[in-house]
Amino acid sequence: MANLIEKLRYLALVGITSLLVATVAATGWGAMKTVKVVMTIVLTYGQGTSIAHDLIELVDAFLIAVALFIFAVSLYELFIGKLNLPNWMLAHNWYELKAKLSGVIVLVMAVKFLEQVIIWQNAYETLLFGVAISIFSAVLIALSYFNVQDA
Repeated sequence: MANLIEKLRYLALVGITSLLVATVAATGWGAMKTVKVVMTIVLTYGQGTSIAHDLIELVDAFLIAVALFIFAVSLYELFIGKLNLPNWMLAHNWYELKAKLSGVIVLVMAVKFLEQVIIWQNAYETLLFGVAISIFSAVLIALSYFNVQDA
């Protein structure tokens, strides 16, 4: 039975492979956004009304792609074997992986809030959106902090 359980750890390769495919797709998504933003900048001589918003979306796309890659390599290291990558890139246990995920979620929410501020249509809705993001971010940061402290 122990041998079977040890072999089943390779099922994690399904998730790792899926994350790597998603990384490639998100990188392609970011590359397409880059082409769109560059064309907008060139065609409008830098005067386009959506350039700042588009650039923030571009950062968001690549942030997600990098996060997917970090999760894939961390899962590989946790379940399969060691990788020759910088230490900051890898999560060495579940607590670190959850903390990295929480950090990425907070960053993506911050980028989404910045996008909302740029398109600013309704001050009250923007305020509520910001408050909701702040509360959710605070909870994620607190949970991440307390989980690491208990580890």
